[in-house]
Amino acid sequence: MKTLSNNEYVEGILAGNTVMLSRAITLLESTKQEHKLLAREILEILLPHTGKSKRIGVTGMPGAGKSTFIEAMGMQWIAQNHKVAVLAIDPSSQITKGSILGDKTRMETLSNQANAYIRPSAAGTTLGGVGRKTKETILLCEAAGYDYIVIETVGVGQSEIAVHSMVDCFILLLLPGAGDELQGIKRGIMEMADIIAINKSYEGSVIKQSAKQALQEVQNALHYFPLKENAWQTQVLCIDALLGQNFEKLNQTIDSFFYHQQVKAYFNERRKSQDLYWFDESMKQQILDKFLNNETIQNQIALFKKQIQNGDISSFNAADKIIEQV
Repeated sequence: MKTLSNNEYVEGILAGNTVMLSRAITLLESTKQEHKLLAREILEILLPHTGKSKRIGVTGMPGAGKSTFIEAMGMQWIAQNHKVAVLAIDPSSQITKGSILGDKTRMETLSNQANAYIRPSAAGTTLGGVGRKTKETILLCEAAGYDYIVIETVGVGQSEIAVHSMVDCFILLLLPGAGDELQGIKRGIMEMADIIAINKSYEGSVIKQSAKQALQEVQNALHYFPLKENAWQTQVLCIDALLGQNFEKLNQTIDSFFYHQQVKAYFNERRKSQDLYWFDESMKQQILDKFLNNETIQNQIALFKKQIQNGDISSFNAADKIIEQV
């Protein structure tokens, strides 16, 4: 493959060229130093062209219908002449490190739209299964002119925390009668959610009784959480992504959220706070990478691992000694 200059990448992305966008994202995800440097140059040049999208995170346990939900929302936005990018994080096997990367299959209708871009990405071993470069990928998609950028989480572990720190609006999908409500309270996801949608709530045009009960339970549970710092009251509603039920109300709720954010002057403050958060996270990750890739440190780690296996030293003491040597 021909090596391109940073200006060629920039011009292609600004022109909305999805092939060039995909190649730039691949650079971001690469572990090669020359690719990292090129990706950094591209991002810096494109930075003035970012920040104009609406960033939306979607989470929920496996089976909650996240992909169907995102496709239905995406098709509505496209019908309104918007451009939609979906960054779907696929779970990686902890044994084989492999990933299915099947979101284009699950969102077949959306992926065939000219104004839609779907980028599946392996979760790897990063925090909660969120790709390390997702934040930078958002910026590239914004520069490419996408109005809505949706990040779909794996729905397990602590991916929600990482996604919440890079989006404007955080949507939690629950299922009626599946016990997800209590799970959400336990994991604290409900406290982070700006909108809670109970999916698969309809039989035809009629709301299931189990969905009505789940709606009431969630609304009752929300009373125990303090009001968010932006004074937004988490909204709960019943929908059905497959049947397309109550999506007009959902769209209105999303619009109300963004209007509220702008009126309260919280929108820009939240993004500034997120940028600082990711500065800290990026710095920590780079320090860790440099530390673990140092040949002397690698040799010391190998030595201590043998001592741990032989029972000569505890794992905690060995870790302390490694750090002391830095």
